[in-house]
Amino acid sequence: MLVLGDQLDLQASAFDGFDPAQDAVWMAEAEEESTHVWSSKQRTALFLSAMRHFAQALRESGRPLHYQRMKADAAQPATLGTLLKASLASLSPQRVVMTAPGDWRVWQQLQAVVEEAGLKLEICEDRQFFSTVREFAAHAKGRKSLRLEFFYRELRQRHGVLMEGDQPAGGQWNFDADNREAFGAKGPGPVPPRARFAPDAITQEVIELVNMRFAKHPGSLESFAWPVTRGQALQSLRSFIDERLPLFGRYEDAMWPGEPWLYHSHLSAALNLKLLSAQEVVHAAEDAWRAGQAPLQSAEGFIRQILGWREYVRGIYWTQMPSYVERNALEATAELPAWFWTGDTDMACLRDAVQQTLQHGYAHHIQRLMVTGLYTLMLGVRPQRVHEWYLSVYVDAVEWVELPNTLGMSQYGDGGLMASKPYVATGKYIQRMGGPCASCRYDPAQREGERACPYTTLYWDFLMRHENLLAKNARMALQVKNVARMSDDQKQAVKLRAEAIKRGEVGCGASS
Repeated sequence: MLVLGDQLDLQASAFDGFDPAQDAVWMAEAEEESTHVWSSKQRTALFLSAMRHFAQALRESGRPLHYQRMKADAAQPATLGTLLKASLASLSPQRVVMTAPGDWRVWQQLQAVVEEAGLKLEICEDRQFFSTVREFAAHAKGRKSLRLEFFYRELRQRHGVLMEGDQPAGGQWNFDADNREAFGAKGPGPVPPRARFAPDAITQEVIELVNMRFAKHPGSLESFAWPVTRGQALQSLRSFIDERLPLFGRYEDAMWPGEPWLYHSHLSAALNLKLLSAQEVVHAAEDAWRAGQAPLQSAEGFIRQILGWREYVRGIYWTQMPSYVERNALEATAELPAWFWTGDTDMACLRDAVQQTLQHGYAHHIQRLMVTGLYTLMLGVRPQRVHEWYLSVYVDAVEWVELPNTLGMSQYGDGGLMASKPYVATGKYIQRMGGPCASCRYDPAQREGERACPYTTLYWDFLMRHENLLAKNARMALQVKNVARMSDDQKQAVKLRAEAIKRGEVGCGASS
């Protein structure tokens, strides 16, 4: 039985019928999984530590295990395929079974190796989701666009989540109008600390290995404190439900300088490693609402991220691959600015988001969509380069969930399959949601001149570049009409400023 680094579940479907007398588990730490994209130290350490802790749990449960550890001084970089090929030759199994993987590349690689050995790779359904890919494919059949809301409602009804009979709890399907507030001028005040876990001996060993083997990779391990076991993941879930869920909905889109964690759950990495199941997370939030421990607006807003969005992007990924990764509807060709790997920029919001990402391997969804993602979209960066960066730097990045979020939702690379419009905005949006604009040298209200916020300049430049395309989009019509109100001199000034930004003459140096 094959177990990958994001399948750390002792109850996985591939274990059904497992017989310790004749079956065995195979796991391997392959360098390629940290080098096919330039994986950050935080991301690599999380995967390796969680894998080694899971290996320990397998041994304690009495399940035979063939585990190949990465060596600090290996001369030949290993791939999962080469490691599996050698093991198949030496172990001569009669069957090879695994739970459905989350990465098209890995699936193709392992399937080819198993078939080369004269066997068939048997794939078991992943029970950690509410829906199956086949169910999503049936939902998607005949639809030109695939919107979250319709699939989300289907799943709510099918699984009886936040329902009162056949009607949604509270009489409505979502509570966006009650959520997404900013903190205001006084800021968030005291915020409950996130659940932290000091590295044990296994994690410390992994940290030493990563710092040695991947010394030139981005990020730092000084603050590593992610949950790496099932028990720690459950503690993180309880901490969120008790301490942050009540205010999650109200402030789910809010930002504040120097506050990376706020009221978010920080559970996506544990979910994607399968240390937690989607079902237990959703039920914990619903139970908190029914017990009067959290308002419906927060419970629904959080559940929509898990039962809705997470299931939805998985369906998008597996029904659209392998061609999905190559989509580039806006024909963006720019390269990712080099400072995305260092945070060396004088744009305060980007500096905060990128440096936080490199330090912790984490940024919340608004920082990803409306700070880093918004900037690359309006700058015209090739979506594949943005995808590779997100897959590299975030600890929760597994391709099935990261790629649609980045290429589709953030960069509009799929031309509207997921999002009904490109998510573009001026710097005023970031300022309104609590971004660090007061400490920035640029003014969100200005689109031209030396103090013009690059977001604001690039917003108007984006509308002008794609005016013909966006004019056909009903949700963008008013924004496009505002371009027509600009004089020729104003348009030229925006274009000149935008070109300076694209050449790296604006925003690329650290603030003084």
